Amino acid sequence: MPTLTASRIRVIAGTVLALGVFAGCSASGAGTSDPYAPAAASSTQTTTQPTPQSTTSQTAASAPTLRMADTALGSVLVDGKGMTLYLFTKDSPNTSTCTGGCLAAWPALLGVPTPGAGVDDSKLGSFRRGDGSVQATYNGWPLYFWAKDTKPGDTTGQNVQSVWFVISRDGNPVK
Repeated sequence: MPTLTASRIRVIAGTVLALGVFAGCSASGAGTSDPYAPAAASSTQTTTQPTPQSTTSQTAASAPTLRMADTALGSVLVDGKGMTLYLFTKDSPNTSTCTGGCLAAWPALLGVPTPGAGVDDSKLGSFRRGDGSVQATYNGWPLYFWAKDTKPGDTTGQNVQSVWFVISRDGNPVK
């Protein structure tokens, strides 16, 4: 068996990284130049009860807290750190169509959500994504962050491509 030297490890790591980048790019809406276009819908299983976390995407101890926060767009849904959450109008209840490159720009909120200040507890839920991870939902909408929001209260993802919106307490897009 060949010895793994530091240089071989770097080559292997670089190859794995390159394959991951290639896979992410090719999955984001084949045939389109739109880097935020979703890939085909993935199969999902709906659940509103706590389920085990995917160890590949976050630790089992993670349970995102959702709360309402005042922003320039009014009171909107945020995570426990105050980062704005978004819905994608091309999704359907408990089903995400955002995969590959779309997830690079719009990272999914993973985990079974817990209620925080101002949220309607009855609207909290989650589902299992095609990759096995558990994504949080509010009023059935899969929840996402916008990669260009850099601090709590940012809402720069609002109305991107006329399909991404912040979420009101009643669980609807704020337009």
